Amino acid sequence: MWSSQSVNNGIQNNKENVTQKNDTKIPTLGMTSAISTAPPKPSDLLKTAELEEALKPFDVFETEQELNHRMVILGKLYSLVKQWIKDVSISRNMPESVAENVGGKIYTFGSYRLGVHNKGADIDALCVAPRHIFRSDFFNSFYELLKKQPEVTDLRAVEEAFVPVIKMNFDGIEIDMLFAKLLLKEIPDSMDLRDDLLLKNLDQKCVRSLNGCRVTDEILRLVPNIDNFRLALRAIKLWAKRHGIYSNALGYLGGVSWAMLVARTCQLYPNAAAATLVHKFFLVFSQWKWPQPVLLKQPSSVNLGFAVWDPRVNIQDRYHLMPIITPAYPQQNSTFNVSASTRHIMMEEFKLGLQLTDDIMLNKQSWDKLFEPPLFFMKYKHFIVLLVSAETAEDHLEWCGLVESKFRLLIGTLERNQYITLAHINPESFSQLESQREPNTQCSMWFIGLEFAKTENLNVNLTYDIQSFTETVQNHALNINMLKEGMKLEARHVKRKQLYQYLSPSLIKRERKTSVSARSQTNGTESKKRHSDPGNSDSDIPNKKMRLSEELHTTYDDSSNNSTSLNGNDDSNSNISLTDEAHNVPQNAPPHTSNTPSTQEAVCT
Repeated sequence: MWSSQSVNNGIQNNKENVTQKNDTKIPTLGMTSAISTAPPKPSDLLKTAELEEALKPFDVFETEQELNHRMVILGKLYSLVKQWIKDVSISRNMPESVAENVGGKIYTFGSYRLGVHNKGADIDALCVAPRHIFRSDFFNSFYELLKKQPEVTDLRAVEEAFVPVIKMNFDGIEIDMLFAKLLLKEIPDSMDLRDDLLLKNLDQKCVRSLNGCRVTDEILRLVPNIDNFRLALRAIKLWAKRHGIYSNALGYLGGVSWAMLVARTCQLYPNAAAATLVHKFFLVFSQWKWPQPVLLKQPSSVNLGFAVWDPRVNIQDRYHLMPIITPAYPQQNSTFNVSASTRHIMMEEFKLGLQLTDDIMLNKQSWDKLFEPPLFFMKYKHFIVLLVSAETAEDHLEWCGLVESKFRLLIGTLERNQYITLAHINPESFSQLESQREPNTQCSMWFIGLEFAKTENLNVNLTYDIQSFTETVQNHALNINMLKEGMKLEARHVKRKQLYQYLSPSLIKRERKTSVSARSQTNGTESKKRHSDPGNSDSDIPNKKMRLSEELHTTYDDSSNNSTSLNGNDDSNSNISLTDEAHNVPQNAPPHTSNTPSTQEAVCT
């Protein structure tokens, strides 16, 4: 589909390229030859052992007993599927002797299939059935069968989802179960889902359901050393989660995307130990020439009529900012949600990760440092806080899921504002403080850090942007009959010094303390440099100290809890305004269609 040269993955620009001797043949794994086939040195193996020890406190490894428990659960689920398919077959006048042998199978995919799941992580499973079993059977008779199982709780069906799913808790383990019908009379136990011809004449929902298993199996097939891949991926996934860049829905990368980036690193360094792979991961992707795509193999030439990622044919594919292409047909971009802001944030994290792993490999830092979370709330002076509330736990879970799925629309809108250079959403949600919460409600909050252009006397009005977002969410909830009494969505502008009204004092104190420590270390380094450089003037040091003092000892004295505006003069001489209407979207409120800002608008000058 694409030539190897056209997607050489930008490796030629990599400063790590190793000059090979003329008589040394480098194997090709993936789209290009390896950068280095050097075996691990004793120091690399030592670093790998240290990495594995550093991961243990974060519960990324399960015990034998916990792994066996998962196997028992999957065994029970498989027995239920077999019995269900037999019963449905008999109900359709199939002889019992034939129905006994039509089969049906459970496949796993995602982190569990890759072997990198954490303690307590869910299992992604796929039920594959023969051609006379329909999706409607799965969501009706099989759903009813699950209801009768004493081990099953929190059972819910999402039949209208892009990829239809039954969610449940099976004996303490969360399971997301998909369904796919193959056009076969029987499903043998030896069925290999990697066969592309199995997709022929299937509907889109079945193809999407099969895609998870097919992609996972291809990833495992395309890495040179599965054990090294798994340990490196565990480390990268933990790092991404701790640094707030693990969420496909919010425009960062999801699990399969991180797996493909680590797999590509393994292909480029096929004999490297896990610690070296983590280091090289940051080296490779801190320099990647996006939107050059990441591919693990030459795309298939299969043509069964399904849409595949191909920017030569599909115009919309040309606008993807960070394409990471799945290796199984039909090839898709797993990162189409990535925005300019989220890509910038991830690239900065890649660069910081490279600096840190450089130090780790030189014994200047320990692996623990890699998993320290960044100082999100000390990084920005202005935030939009989104408050999502409902009256019951069930409504709150459902409402949060819908609102969270729409956050990237707001990020996109904010990015298009010429005066906003960065809109950084933190994937972590926070519970509203008890003192601020309305009685008999549950409220979760998400924070978006804002960075503004350095422009004098700038007024930024986000009224319409916020209204458009809240109305979009509300209208969607109305269309799918999900909006219920007590469901609310609020958006507020908040200064850093007002965060104490929303976050626990311990979190703010911890971030401020870490920030002070980091600044002190930085200033100490700069001071040494100034003293060692006789040409450096100290005339501006008092001013620098004064600004640092003001930054670190901000007094939290703002008494307003529902500010409708915030002054950006602290860092950009900008003013931000928001109407009262834009803050709160009550249940069943009529959509606001006017493009004219409200006369209630509050502007700081």
